[in-house]
Amino acid sequence: MPAEALFRADAYLKSCTARVVYSGADGIRLDRTIFYAAGGGQPGDTGTMKWNSGEARILDTRKFRDEGEAEDITHILAEASPLPSPGTEVEILLDWERRHAHMRMHTCLHLLSAIFRDAPVTGGQVGAEKSRLDFDLSDVPGKEHIASELNRLIREDHKVGERWISDEELQAQPELVRTMSVKPPMGLGRVRLLTIGDGVDLQPCGGTHVASTAEIGTVEVLKIESKGRQNRRIVVGLAPQR
Repeated sequence: MPAEALFRADAYLKSCTARVVYSGADGIRLDRTIFYAAGGGQPGDTGTMKWNSGEARILDTRKFRDEGEAEDITHILAEASPLPSPGTEVEILLDWERRHAHMRMHTCLHLLSAIFRDAPVTGGQVGAEKSRLDFDLSDVPGKEHIASELNRLIREDHKVGERWISDEELQAQPELVRTMSVKPPMGLGRVRLLTIGDGVDLQPCGGTHVASTAEIGTVEVLKIESKGRQNRRIVVGLAPQR
């Protein structure tokens, strides 16, 4: 059975206990986890794994799929780490500041896509210090205008939530899919939609997010780049706290 993804129900969990179901040099798989596996432009979580006789750093978290098995989550330990045996109870602890920065930035990118809601998203990457979205656009406003719009949406403190729709409902509403490079996971019967406020944003997303836009804090538009005739990259970052 795949790990129970506790972060889907509560992205604010910082630690949990779990039981090892697989242990090897290629990673550790657990019966449940709070660690997000890299996907959709968001990096995998890092942190620490502890058990009675050992401790190891988790350097990355990735998706795993063996032939004929459902997708699972694997925790990549530092090289030469001790390995807990299958059946061992472990405690896993997130590098919380890094994860929380990803949550803030990922939600910020959804606001950025809301500002350019008529432009398809051609690529993106979430980072703890800076993040980007690429749009199929011939031109964009200046950095100051985009930053002003982003920070207005942030200050309005819109609630961030989720709802689920069936695969069939999503297929009947293709306009919900904004990204050209990343397709929402289908085939499991239902798809998670991220919701921001009353109509600010609604689109498929499996990442972790803050509970309200105000939690993002002030952001800056770091640069705007041309990546082709009609491809514009907008890079944003969290403003230094004063």
